[in-house]
Amino acid sequence: MHIRETLERMESEFLSPYASLSAESKGRLRPEPQCDIRPVYQRDRDRIIHCKSFRRLKDKTQVFLSPDGDHYRTRLTHTLEVSQNARTIAKALRLNEDLVEAIALGHDLGHTPFGHAGERALNEVCPEGFDHSVQGVRTVDFLEKDGQGLNLTIEVRDGMLNHQTDGMPFTLEGKIVRFSDKIAYIHHDMDDAIRAGILKESDVPKEITDVIGDTTGKRLDFFIHDIVMNSMNKPDIVMSEETAGAMKALRAFMFEHVYQNPEAKGEEAKAESLMKTLYEYYLKHFDLLPPELKALHDKGDSRERVVCDYVGAMTDRYAVAQYEELFIPKSWHY
Repeated sequence: MHIRETLERMESEFLSPYASLSAESKGRLRPEPQCDIRPVYQRDRDRIIHCKSFRRLKDKTQVFLSPDGDHYRTRLTHTLEVSQNARTIAKALRLNEDLVEAIALGHDLGHTPFGHAGERALNEVCPEGFDHSVQGVRTVDFLEKDGQGLNLTIEVRDGMLNHQTDGMPFTLEGKIVRFSDKIAYIHHDMDDAIRAGILKESDVPKEITDVIGDTTGKRLDFFIHDIVMNSMNKPDIVMSEETAGAMKALRAFMFEHVYQNPEAKGEEAKAESLMKTLYEYYLKHFDLLPPELKALHDKGDSRERVVCDYVGAMTDRYAVAQYEELFIPKSWHY
């Protein structure tokens, strides 16, 4: 018996009846031989960790553009925190940790440079629109491995596509990541805002702290415990009504005081302008794009979509470097 088959049997014996079993996956877009060691979701996780778009997350903004300090989150550290939260919940509920981890590690692969500022910019200028969840699935389907894609399972792709508030994954593991993403960014964005001097812990309204705790660490622990306790032995992933209300209030507080704070986000207009300028430039100079992207256009994708593929995949640093090379005279460089 293959090691994989032994692991699949262990899943069926140990995991919750509501878990997504590796042996019962809906499969991949393109059928391929099974690995003799790794079940399908573990294999997906490995493919994501080894892909280029995952490595680029280390140089993409989470909330603060080019912050002064080494301890602010990037899109990569955000992803790792989402993964850890999700694995904790999945393990407690006896759901599939490999599937949860694969979805969590892949959920932001389609994110632009400069965080949501870059996403807004491309969504405004591209006639087809731009959404990082949709782009993440496009990345793993068509852009990775020089156009071959990663050929991930249906379950992982669904979790990536539906990790935002307006989505709803069909697996409980995907629903865990959807919650874990919000928990992670509320927790670490608050922590980073306090570090930056934009907020003080005492600024959080008492009606929120009375429910979920008065420090970032207490709140993180509270959210995870609440989900585990309220989802145990149920075919759904849920929070208590009181906790969900407090989380919604805290998220609204963060939007008012951090996500729309001029001190934290004042440079975003410059980032949006830079992204739009690069988009327009490569739309006019389409021949400068890499061959594997131009091949997508030959297969029927619009120029606008392929330019979004190129500009949206850049890191913050590379986007700035391209802008300087194209539009700033060399004699002006410091």
